[in-house]
Amino acid sequence: MDIFEVFVDMQATGDKIKQLRKQNHYKVFDLANALGLESEQAIYKWQRGQCLPNADNLVRLSILFGCHIDDILVHNMTAGEDESPLLPLCA
Repeated sequence: MDIFEVFVDMQATGDKIKQLRKQNHYKVFDLANALGLESEQAIYKWQRGQCLPNADNLVRLSILFGCHIDDILVHNMTAGEDESPLLPLCA
């Protein structure tokens, strides 16, 4: 049975976060502080496509960037039989 799947493109999402950060004149350090993160490492991981922001930080990013969460997450939709892989989340 075919199932409908949505895959978040981690690399493209990371590129989008970096683009939005720069458009909104945030340095990585300043964005980490605005999000209440202890260090900048999570943001660097997001931007490299190594992991995705958790739900709380997606909401915070959308508020800081003045956009919808859908404007941050880049996704691909497919129909297939394979199960989608689990995506790593951080911070």
